[in-house]
Amino acid sequence: MAEARVSEDQDQLSCPVCLDLLKDPVATNCGHSFCMVCINDCWDQHDQRGVYSCPQCRETFTPRPVLRRNYMLAAVVEKLKKTELQAASPVHCYAGPGDVECDFCTGRKHKAIKSCLVCLASFCETHIRPHYQSPAFKKHTLVKASSRLQEMFCSQHHEVFKIFCRTDQSFICYLCTMDEHKGHDTVSAAAERTKKQTELQEDQRKHQQRIQEKEKKVQELKQAVDTLKRSAQAAVEDSERIFTELICSIEKKRCEVRDLIRDQEKAELSRAEGLLDQLEQEIADLKRRDTELEQLSHTEDHVHFLQVTNSVSATEEPAQVSVMTLHKYLDRKFDSSVSAYPFSPALIIVARLRITGSASSYTCSIILCIKLLSPTLGCLCVCLSY
Repeated sequence: MAEARVSEDQDQLSCPVCLDLLKDPVATNCGHSFCMVCINDCWDQHDQRGVYSCPQCRETFTPRPVLRRNYMLAAVVEKLKKTELQAASPVHCYAGPGDVECDFCTGRKHKAIKSCLVCLASFCETHIRPHYQSPAFKKHTLVKASSRLQEMFCSQHHEVFKIFCRTDQSFICYLCTMDEHKGHDTVSAAAERTKKQTELQEDQRKHQQRIQEKEKKVQELKQAVDTLKRSAQAAVEDSERIFTELICSIEKKRCEVRDLIRDQEKAELSRAEGLLDQLEQEIADLKRRDTELEQLSHTEDHVHFLQVTNSVSATEEPAQVSVMTLHKYLDRKFDSSVSAYPFSPALIIVARLRITGSASSYTCSIILCIKLLSPTLGCLCVCLSY
């Protein structure tokens, strides 16, 4: 917890130019604080233009402001340095994999906490103390321990890279501006960092905007998917309910139509049996008369023969019942009975029983026409023939 606190305070008290703890802190007119050396180096490059700006917020000043040491802030920085040295736990003092080793430790190396850009070396908490205590190291620039010290120096002039050449897009030292980079578009590393930081922030803003747009589309798509699922589920439930009702209705009507057919069958069979009995009786009468006529034809009594013959001729002929007439009658009777049967609006069943062929041969043709109106399924028409 103490180390996290020290790290947070160190970030707040770091110079925006060298990114190290403030050394001889001074404040510009805009309120930002810098190392005395860092801000003077930046402004020395703008002497020819006569316009000076804050490397942090880019506010311009004319003429060049007079900088004075902020003693209160300097005392806070010194206190933080001492706290930083005390916050390091002895257990974690030795360098491990990935740590920067102290260049002055012998034997087992301790973990370096600072690197000096003048000494070109890294120091642990013990060996860095002279840089804080001795005036001889006052002008040395300390940064966070880094293994890239050689990459931060000009190999030609052995000076720290503090300038960025926009012409060649490379870091240079101040001596490079006097020879091979003379006349090039150069700015301080802090100024270039500020520019790149602004561009980076703009890129981040655009990325955030695109992320928000994509997230909005994702939400819209999720809502559409949810709506689709709900609609599909509602349609399935609606269709299940309708078809369940339809099946129940068809089953009910099937039983009713079956009972109707059976009742009508019984009635018409009873009538047919009556007609059959009548026909059989008439056949018996005709056979009896035929026998009488056969006997009469053999009589020798002429008077009796003529009397009986006249009596037979005067007898009324029995009613003739046609089988086809019976078929048509039964068919018409069944049609009128079924047509008069009340059905629900959602289900229309038309059943027709036709009697064809001989009197002992029956075929049944039942036509079912089902019409169903549903707001979800539209109009459904099913025709079945048996």
